[in-house]
This record gives sequence, C-alpha cells and structure tokens, in this order.
Amino acid sequence: MIRRMLIVFMMTLLPQTVIALTVGSKIFSESYLLAEIISQSLEAEGFQVDRRFGLGGTLVCYEALLSGEIDVYVEYTGTIEQVILKGSDRHPAVMEINSRLDRRLRILGSLGFNNTYAMAMKESLAEQLGITSISDLANADELVLALSLEFLNREDGWPGLASLYKLPHQPLGIDHGLAYQAMNSGSIDLTDAYSTDGDIERYALRTLKDDLGYFPEYYAVPFIRADMNERAVAVIENLVGLLDDSRMREMNAEVVVEGKSFAQVAASFLQSEGIAGREQADTQLLSNVLRNTLVHLKLTSIALLLGCLVGLPLGILAFRHQQLARVVVYIAGLMQTIPSIALLALMIPLFGIGVLPAIVALFLYSILPILRNTITSLITIDPVLKRVSQAIGLTGSEQLRYVLLPMALPGILAGIKTAAIISIGTATLAAFIGAGGLGEPIVTGLALNDTRLILQGAIPAAILAIVAELLFELLERLVVKEHMLLGELTS
Repeated sequence: MIRRMLIVFMMTLLPQTVIALTVGSKIFSESYLLAEIISQSLEAEGFQVDRRFGLGGTLVCYEALLSGEIDVYVEYTGTIEQVILKGSDRHPAVMEINSRLDRRLRILGSLGFNNTYAMAMKESLAEQLGITSISDLANADELVLALSLEFLNREDGWPGLASLYKLPHQPLGIDHGLAYQAMNSGSIDLTDAYSTDGDIERYALRTLKDDLGYFPEYYAVPFIRADMNERAVAVIENLVGLLDDSRMREMNAEVVVEGKSFAQVAASFLQSEGIAGREQADTQLLSNVLRNTLVHLKLTSIALLLGCLVGLPLGILAFRHQQLARVVVYIAGLMQTIPSIALLALMIPLFGIGVLPAIVALFLYSILPILRNTITSLITIDPVLKRVSQAIGLTGSEQLRYVLLPMALPGILAGIKTAAIISIGTATLAAFIGAGGLGEPIVTGLALNDTRLILQGAIPAAILAIVAELLFELLERLVVKEHMLLGELTS
C-alpha cells in the first residue's frame, strides 16, 4: 500500500497533461456505486472521467472494455471465470485469471469483498415453511420463483443449481431490480440475490444457506485495459482490499434504503479512507430532463433522417421494379423481428458503445415503415391517373414528380410518422449501451426500484411521442393539398 501511494505521489510531482478515462458499470446498484468510487478517485488525482454507467450485463461491459469504449469497470472473479473464460474453477486466483485473459485486458486485486450469489425469500415466509437452505427448496415445489435473466441462463446460475439440488421449479425471468419489489408485494416467493445487496435488509429477506457449496467465489475486482495509464492504475490499486462484505452491504443499503445518491455514498467512503473523494453537485431535475431529452432527440432525428434518405429512394426503386419490392420489404421486415435490445447488443462488436451503434440500430428499425408505406402508397394510386398522365405526354420522371409522389404523400408521411414514434420508444433502450437519452433515468430507476427516476424518463418519452404525432399532423396539413387529404376528396 505504501509503495503504491509513493508511486502516485512521485507521479503527481511531474508535469501532467489531463488524461481522459472512461469508467463503465453494469445495470445494478452496487456496480453503479463501485464505478462512482473509482471515478471520484481518478478525478481527485486530476483525471478527466467520462461515466458510462448502466451498460447492461456482463457481455456488454466486456465487449465495451475489449473494444476500448471504456477503460475500466468492476467485475467479479466468478463471473470472469464462468461467463467470460468459460472455465469451471470455483476459486479462481487473480494471477491465474490474468494468464488466460485476452492480452489487451487484465484484472487488479480484489476490492476485498465476496459478492456471491444467494437465493433469497421473505424472512417471514421462510420461517413459516421452515426453509433455511437451498436443499429445503426441493420439497417446496409450490413456491413461485422469478430469477434475473442473466442468472436464469448462465452456467453458474440456475441450470447448474437446479441440477445439483434437484429443484423441480420452473422459474420465470425478471429484471433483477424489479424482483425484490415483486417479492415484497407477494407476486413471487423467491429470487436470486447478491450477498451484499442492500435490498436484503430493506425487504427483510433471508438468504438460504448454500449447503452443497454450489456458488463459486465472486470477489469484486477492477477490470481494466492492459494499456491503461500507469498512474491511473496506481490510483485504482489504492482501493484494493478496502471493502469487506459488511461494509459493502452497508453502503448498498445507504443507496437503496436511505435514498442517498451514488455520489454521496462514494464520497463519504473515500473521505473515511483518507482519499480525496468529492461528491458531484446534483443537477436540477429540469436541467437533467432537458439534457436527456436533447440527447434523445438527437438519436431519433438522425436515425429518422437516415431512414428517409434510404427508405424513400429504395421505395421508389421498388415501385418501378415490382419484383424487387418483395425482396426489399422482406429484408427490412427481418430487421424488425430482431428484438431491439438484441440488435443494440449486436451493434457493439461492430461500432462499440455510445451514440453511433444506437443510431445505426434505430435507423434499421425506421426503414421498414417508411419503405412499406412508400411502396404501398405508390402502388395503390388510381391507374386512371397514371394513364392520363401518360396520355398528356409526361415522362416517367415527370409522372413521378407531378402526379405519383403528390398523390402518395399522405401515405409516405404516415410511414415517416410511424418510424418516428417507433424510434422515440426504442431509443430508451439505447441507455443500455451508453448512448444516454431518456432511457438513462429509466435504467437507473430500475436498478434502484426508484419510481421517480423511471417516470423522469418515461413521461418525457411519452410526451415526445405525442408531440411527434401532432407535428406530423400539422406537417400533413401544411404540405398536402387539401383535396388530397383522406376523407376530403371532392368531385
């Protein structure tokens, strides 16, 4: 410890340029808090920190680290071993993990606590049924289980647990942040928990004894890029060993039970350890909403513009070559069948995280309604009008410009309007890959079971969709001839 502090001190004596680093986190409260601790530690030593919090699950964060979109996030040894390295060691050591990682990455020493998985249920229900260990669940098949989606599918999660303990249950999938709330309301009886969760205390839960020793060790470790600035590495290493299980559980409870911000809890912890952490000043609600709304508008407007630039010409081309129409509509339709969160995840290896992959994904979703409405509107124009335009000597381009497109304009605008509304809704998921927008408070609210934060993103998103609807109706009245409006065709 003294050696690391001397390194940091000596380096601060040398002239330094401001170095920008990006800190990431997963989508649960402890990950947010640890990321904030690292961020404040780096800022206290003069680094500029870009926070990319709430990046979804393990593989999203890992790909972001591998691609260089982030420089560090906190991972767990068991997760690295089981999910990333596909190994089976239940007590993986730091040195052994580093020997098998991609050479571009490495982990530092443990922060000090083991946040292993646990099965949790209401203390009152566990007492009533006499359940103290996971083995007891085998004779309680009437219990309703809902497990976090990652735990439900990972090898060190439910499949192996159910096999070892011979559990007969058919669990549902649920977001980790919502599971506690669902259990508190009585909708479910049991879920997976993290042993250091503050919600264990908040909801008076009992964590069941892992009597067969199924769960591996999950020590929290800074996961960094191998080429990370050495002075920054030394700063992060100062955090190694400072947190034990009880301290981490208390800090998590400060967030989820007492309602303190991640920045407040992080600053308090760093100051208690003699590290110059400083809480960021909370921004006003209005400025927060405005910032997120502007980012949201940026994502959707750029994606919609690109959708128009591609979808409209492609629709006209398909109209002129009808055999092509089926092919392009089919391909565009295939894009719509891919779940939006899956499509965003698929963008990460290609474009990294942030605004670019979000715009690409939204653009792909916007093409189909624009394309389909353009083709349909052109095809369904009265053939008599086409023959009349030919009879008066209009060329193909002139027919398109003066007859076909004006007649098809209401339908085309309807397609663009549909694409805009779809983009506004889908863009809320862009927060999972660090693109920001109105999905950011929603994601954070889900992690904290904070309805206020969820509404801070959901209400403006709904308002944006309504405003978009009204603006397109106004645009239609301004640019479409009155006699061409639906229901107003006169003789």
